[in-house]
Amino acid sequence: MSAQQQDYLALSQQIEQLLVRQNLRGMASLKPHLRPGYILRAARVINQCRGTVLIGTGFPVLNTFETDGPVGAIGLYQLLKCLGAAPVIVCGDPLYSALKADYQCYQISVNQFDALPAIAEAALAQLKPQLVISIERPGFNAQQRYANMRGEDISARCASFDYFLTQAPCPTIGIGDGGNEIGMGNLLQAVSALNITPCVTECDELIVADVSNWAAWGIAAMVSLLRGENLLAGAEPLTILQYLSAKGSVDGVTRLNTLTEDGLAHTEGQQLIDDLSTLIQGAD
Repeated sequence: MSAQQQDYLALSQQIEQLLVRQNLRGMASLKPHLRPGYILRAARVINQCRGTVLIGTGFPVLNTFETDGPVGAIGLYQLLKCLGAAPVIVCGDPLYSALKADYQCYQISVNQFDALPAIAEAALAQLKPQLVISIERPGFNAQQRYANMRGEDISARCASFDYFLTQAPCPTIGIGDGGNEIGMGNLLQAVSALNITPCVTECDELIVADVSNWAAWGIAAMVSLLRGENLLAGAEPLTILQYLSAKGSVDGVTRLNTLTEDGLAHTEGQQLIDDLSTLIQGAD
């Protein structure tokens, strides 16, 4: 391994630690089960993308969607546009209707469980993705159902994205913060020790964070280091939260329409971005 590669790996591990430093839902206990450098590996794949990238997101809460997931999805969308890729946000209603006027979106429908493999196969053939990312999307549990952090079965309100990853002919990245999200199947045994109904769906590269949105900023920081430019300079999570709030979003923990992420003030996410920016500047 070259000196530069060693530097990148060390920086990746610093970012990985920053993403779980609060350990709100046990993600710091999962991190040791992942091969170090997962942020670097994900960033390298993203940095090479110039084609279509699917970003699946949207966790149903009550009759709307939560802020965690869409904020990070929009952050990744903006990053990929900067890189010259063609991002597409894949989601179901009501999030799809909220985003479709401002972002390239692809709608997945609720309550089509018997047809899910065929639906995903057709969509992948049509969209021809170079990469598939899932950020804070519910993942199948062992009963092929969806459960939220409270253990409630939300299958009736949940569009399915699992087969987009398991059938993808390209690399896949999963991002989660609790254990019931797509990709957490990579650590099924470790996740089973948490107070959650675990997801069994796997991915090529799993990223854990205190808040799933925050993984997007960690990835952007690592891509910045690879490219020698600060791609976090335009990151504005508050602006995105305000945009989503106006569309009817709720906090996934409090279930209130507030400018928060998983019960945390927007300043928490901004502090992480500031710390990541300091890391980027210090590596120059």
